[in-house]
Amino acid sequence: MPNMNMQQMMKQARKMQEQLAAAQESLAQVSVDASAGGGMVKVTMNGEMQLTSIKIDPEALDSADVEMLEDMIVAAVNEAHRSVAEQANRQMSAITGGLNIPGMPF
Repeated sequence: MPNMNMQQMMKQARKMQEQLAAAQESLAQVSVDASAGGGMVKVTMNGEMQLTSIKIDPEALDSADVEMLEDMIVAAVNEAHRSVAEQANRQMSAITGGLNIPGMPF
């Protein structure tokens, strides 16, 4: 009987691995947009948390306040990062049934 439980556990583990691989592939296709400063700075980040685009409204450059522009860029990037992480956590929760498994990639 203990062998049967071990076989079931291994089957579940393989299934979870397959689901994780599918989730990672799906997440790689994600593209998240975020903005700051009322849309003066817009960024796009992919599901692998790589920044793929930054758009800066020319009016933001007119102010000549470099520090404010830098802050808006940081805020937009951080918002995009949070959004991707949130999507990854949702996908992981769907796979694990809400269990927090140490060492999992999300």
